Amino acid sequence: MCARKVLFSLILLIAACIEGKTQQNVQFSQYVFNGLSVNPAYAGYKDAWYLNSVYRYQWTGFPGGPRTGSVSIDGPIRPLKTGAGIGLGLQLMTDRLGPQQSNSFYASYSYRIPIDEDQTRRLCFGLAAGVTQYHLQGNTLEYFDSEDPVFPGGTVNAYTPDARFGVYYHAPSFYIGVSVLDLFSRYLSSQYHWKGFNYQNIRRSRHLYLATGIMVPLSEHVQLKPSILIKDDFKGPTNLDVTTMLLIDRIFWIGGSFRTAVPLWKRKLPSNLQSVNAASAIVEYYIADKWRIGYAYDLNINEMAGKQGGSHEISVGVLFPSKKFTTSSPRYF
Repeated sequence: MCARKVLFSLILLIAACIEGKTQQNVQFSQYVFNGLSVNPAYAGYKDAWYLNSVYRYQWTGFPGGPRTGSVSIDGPIRPLKTGAGIGLGLQLMTDRLGPQQSNSFYASYSYRIPIDEDQTRRLCFGLAAGVTQYHLQGNTLEYFDSEDPVFPGGTVNAYTPDARFGVYYHAPSFYIGVSVLDLFSRYLSSQYHWKGFNYQNIRRSRHLYLATGIMVPLSEHVQLKPSILIKDDFKGPTNLDVTTMLLIDRIFWIGGSFRTAVPLWKRKLPSNLQSVNAASAIVEYYIADKWRIGYAYDLNINEMAGKQGGSHEISVGVLFPSKKFTTSSPRYF
């Protein structure tokens, strides 16, 4: 077998492993604690600068399993008392899957409009612009013919600009948001170029997100927060994430999520696609009202369950309150 066939087979294998549904965007299990990862209109929501970091190690024990790291910061730069508020955000993310790695940078802008006198209900419009570097480490691929000139012996890179758009409405106990990520993916092709040869990479596809949630008081010390995230790239089954969290004494969160695929649209898809994807257990703890530490464990409920040890996700958030910006209601979302 020549290196060209090996490379092609490897790329097909990687593409098949990405949830088996062509949905390639990273989805963090703890997205409910970092809305900027799915909607640029979220920037500035907490009325304070917020630094969030997360590391996700997916499919532990599986060779080449995905590893993702992200650092983001967002906050307000104009108080709502002067009229419509403005929020800014920055996000850095690196995602590694086998021999391929992508590094992304996004800058977000949100325009936040209060729609009641107490300014507890706001309608936000967000836009983000960024760039993604796709990186292929050719020297990590296994091949049989080391003299094949088609095979990249070193590293090759490709760069693609990108944009995001979102709308976000929130009240003290409710939120709903719609966003579109990777707006340019359909029109810009990303290829690796090496010694006159081109390699089509596995790049992200455009995705539509719909997220909503509500806060329900159960007692003086316990509150319930159910939320739903619908994710669709209009090429495969729609991804549905249902999360339920309990907040105890406003310092400790515990709950879980269930991720599956649902046939919302009429599409011709392979009949053997499994609908169940994964279940997650999530815990979050607040320290001194400023620090948040979270952990999530994901377990696949499909044929991958016996071939890997689940997925681990750790996140740390830091809030930087300011006297210039006041928060009139708790920030649960």
